[in-house]
Amino acid sequence: MTNLATLLTTSAGTHADRVMVKLDDAQLTYAQVHHLSACFAGQLRRAGVSDGDRVAIILPNVPHVPVIYNAILRLGAIVVPLNPLLTEREVAYHLEDSQAVAVVVWEAMAVTAEAAAGDRTVITLEAGSLQGMGEQEPAQDVADKDEDDVAVLLYTSGTTGRPKGAMLTHRNMRTNAELVVELFSITPEDVLFGGLPFFHVFGQTVAMNAVAAAGASVTLLGRFEPVKAVDVLKRDAVTLVAAVPSMHIAMVQEAVKRKAEEFPHIRGLISGGSPLPVEVLRRAEKVFDAVVLEGYGLSETSPVVCFNQFGGPRAAGSIGTPVRGADLRVVDAMGEEVPYGEVGEIAISGQYVMAGYWRKEEATAQAIRDGWLQSGDLGRQDDDGLFYIVDRMKDMIIRGGYNVYPREVEEVIFEFQGVSECAVIGVPDDRLGQEVAAVVAFVEQPEDPGAVITQLDEHVRAQLANYKVPRVWQIVEALPKGPTGKILKRTIEVGEDAVRTGSNA
Repeated sequence: MTNLATLLTTSAGTHADRVMVKLDDAQLTYAQVHHLSACFAGQLRRAGVSDGDRVAIILPNVPHVPVIYNAILRLGAIVVPLNPLLTEREVAYHLEDSQAVAVVVWEAMAVTAEAAAGDRTVITLEAGSLQGMGEQEPAQDVADKDEDDVAVLLYTSGTTGRPKGAMLTHRNMRTNAELVVELFSITPEDVLFGGLPFFHVFGQTVAMNAVAAAGASVTLLGRFEPVKAVDVLKRDAVTLVAAVPSMHIAMVQEAVKRKAEEFPHIRGLISGGSPLPVEVLRRAEKVFDAVVLEGYGLSETSPVVCFNQFGGPRAAGSIGTPVRGADLRVVDAMGEEVPYGEVGEIAISGQYVMAGYWRKEEATAQAIRDGWLQSGDLGRQDDDGLFYIVDRMKDMIIRGGYNVYPREVEEVIFEFQGVSECAVIGVPDDRLGQEVAAVVAFVEQPEDPGAVITQLDEHVRAQLANYKVPRVWQIVEALPKGPTGKILKRTIEVGEDAVRTGSNA
């Protein structure tokens, strides 16, 4: 049987009394998650949910998530995870587009969900819901699903156009979870950090499905806060820390403040979601005394397709090599592979690539060409077979005919002492088309911003060609981020207080 839910049922049989998930003092064993998911599956069935139906879940990171997620899968229905921060209008769009028949929502978001749901079934959960849930009649059977049946309908962030539902199959999600267990040598003794949101594929695969496949444990963070996150790392003896770069940056900064503290249980830090600055990687390895493994994937690839591995070849800034079951290549605008070292678009094929976009055949045809998913990411491959992300295609700046890759400039800015985060973007320029702008935040706000900008400008000029150097600088308290912690470059606006440096040459 290929049903993704059998990852849980198998571990419930072999690790029944082991804690699967916890949030502070609340915790559930594998036997409890299994029983509760069967009971909730029964409740859904009595509410009219059947094989192939879509069921939306709008939940924060609480122990209820693996229960509800596996209950839906158990029936053969399709999970539609939604961001709890969505507005009524946005929830209504997702429910309508997915043709969901029911919504499971946390009490804090219930008003929004009910207003958006129309005549759909709405089931509201709260912290105490699990007790009553376990007393209901369970659905003992697990639906037998084909490996190509859709398990999860995962909506993209919609940075271009309206969000699209990536159809991730039982094979996609199950084999990617099993791959993650293999990649990071996860065992029942491991405790994973659960700061990644479960509505995102990175959180689902690494912090929930891979945990279930290994019989390991995950300790959750309801909302990411650096102080609480570092407290949890120590309190629960976390061994593997999976996070996006902004989370790693914040945890490193917090850990540095605790000079006398050590984290002996941590054996690895896993980074994905967006490129990790090399300087941050070095700081993290020093502070936590553990290896940092950076990798790459997309919502459309379940997500892991390329990663550095314990004991494998590594290079600072690299996303490693393609994982088992995935192929990557770097191609030009015509789809032809480019030579080693040259920049092109990363294309992906293999068993983790989605079946397509839900009810969007044209968008699917544009994204998957001859079996290769077009990532929209610019990258290169070196002579050793290691891949590197250069930037998002849409983020590339064309300044006076020259291509400027923001990540290259950001890497240099991160080397400047005290920088906590930065974003390099293109701003309109009458003569050059675009000018390079840098928006920077510091661990501590500088007393003399002008002097610091002068020093930053000198620092970057010493490292990069003249056309890559930002001519527009702005210091801010923090950069805007999405729910997964990614910096939202598209929302950054350079203010009137920005400082212009140098000439437009």
